[in-house]
Amino acid sequence: MSDLVDAISLEVFKQLFVGIAEEMGVTLQRASFSANIKERLDFSCAIFDGAGRMIAQAAHIPVHLGSMPASVAAALAAFPDLRPGDVIALNDPFQGGTHLPDITLVSPVFIGDELAFCAASRAHHADVGGMAPGSLPLSTELYQEGLIIPPVRLDDGVRALIAANSRTPAERAGDIDAQIAAQRAGAVRLADLVAVHGLARVQAHATALLDYTRRMTEAAIATIPAGTYTCTDALEGDGQREFPIPIVVTLTVAGGQMTVDFTGSAPQVAGNLNAVSAIARSAVWYCVRLLVADDVPVNDGAFQPVTVVAPAGSIVNARFPAGVAVGNTETSSRITDVVLGALAQALPERIPAASQGTMNNVTIGGSHDGRPFIMYETIGGGHGAGPQGDGLSGRQSHMTNTLNTPVEALEYALPLQIRAYHLRDGSGGAGHYHGGDGIRRVYRFLAPATVTVNSERRTTRPYGLQGGAPGAAGRNTQQHDGTARVIGAKATIQAAPGDELSIETPGGGGWGPAGG
Repeated sequence: MSDLVDAISLEVFKQLFVGIAEEMGVTLQRASFSANIKERLDFSCAIFDGAGRMIAQAAHIPVHLGSMPASVAAALAAFPDLRPGDVIALNDPFQGGTHLPDITLVSPVFIGDELAFCAASRAHHADVGGMAPGSLPLSTELYQEGLIIPPVRLDDGVRALIAANSRTPAERAGDIDAQIAAQRAGAVRLADLVAVHGLARVQAHATALLDYTRRMTEAAIATIPAGTYTCTDALEGDGQREFPIPIVVTLTVAGGQMTVDFTGSAPQVAGNLNAVSAIARSAVWYCVRLLVADDVPVNDGAFQPVTVVAPAGSIVNARFPAGVAVGNTETSSRITDVVLGALAQALPERIPAASQGTMNNVTIGGSHDGRPFIMYETIGGGHGAGPQGDGLSGRQSHMTNTLNTPVEALEYALPLQIRAYHLRDGSGGAGHYHGGDGIRRVYRFLAPATVTVNSERRTTRPYGLQGGAPGAAGRNTQQHDGTARVIGAKATIQAAPGDELSIETPGGGGWGPAGG
């Protein structure tokens, strides 16, 4: 450590940096318009140094935070002439984004004439255009999924363009304003920190925290027996047809370094399940982060000991203009399953069984009393059991960290009723420790609506480990005129008033033999 940093000051600055990111998140939540951001907390905030290295993140959404560095890097590369007051917006998955509803804003923070920091936020906007309400359609190319925003200075014209391409323009404008407010809060707090401690001391602690996290991550990887470990799992279909889409991972561990290679995974598909490389890296980093002590900060240092190989043109690193609407949600979940499955071979007494393996995306849109409405939510399911005990029931898992949409908020804002919302008793896998149970959530429509469901684990089941049984698969059902029919894992349907949609989410896998 330098003369400006000691062990006590390092912990103090860790909390100061995290506190700034958390305050940004509170600001964004309170100022937002949409239920998806205000109620479900489908957003993430982080702060970066002037070179684009992540210093600290709030405890928000893993799939956002692990991929956000790519967005900041794209913004800095596109605008080497950043000025105080600039805000850069982007959502292009092939230029640092993930999928189009996730709009990322990046604000430079100048101290004097020096670009010292960046404040960034990513929020899932409930609709950014495209061929279906909610902007997560069963697409075959990116152009069908909504408005594509390359890195661009956010001015009044760009804001108007984003709003004009949404089915709910006032909501989009309000949520963008909330992101801007969050980043202003972050910039003010960073400037306050520098005013108290001086730029040199603040930057020295940021660098020291990156180094500390790198060393702690290397130490965690060093506890894994050296060797090569492989795992294969599959997605169930791309929204165009049902067929297995394998994801193959090979982990090579040597000392404090790990290489995660997806060679052998399926080529990119015609539908919307393709992931960009930032998603693959994010899911891998999340899995490695699970091995590190909770009090170790999450920053750029966590990424340095891990090399990710994602072959171009594959399901985990698709080429433009592939459809990627739910690569961000479903494919990231399966990547997590295969990486943890490989780690379980090396660390059988530490790694839990598979959790539900899907985010159960539901988008609903239409018009009621002359006003458009849009809803997007993901639904929790069962967590995998592990060596420490039973899996949690009815929770979001792994790459997502959102809340549910409260029934009261949904019914107040939209022409919908929730007719049932409860755990699926017994859906968790049996074992010495039981997997967590999934959820059943039933929507009743009070107005005509277009509904798109993007889900997984409807035919395959979340795996058990060490002799535990798999969790139950999920099921999606539409009831129309008194007749129920099972719809696919990925489907767009037209719902009439009085129709009901039932989403039953998977249970988690069991761990260890039953009675063992």
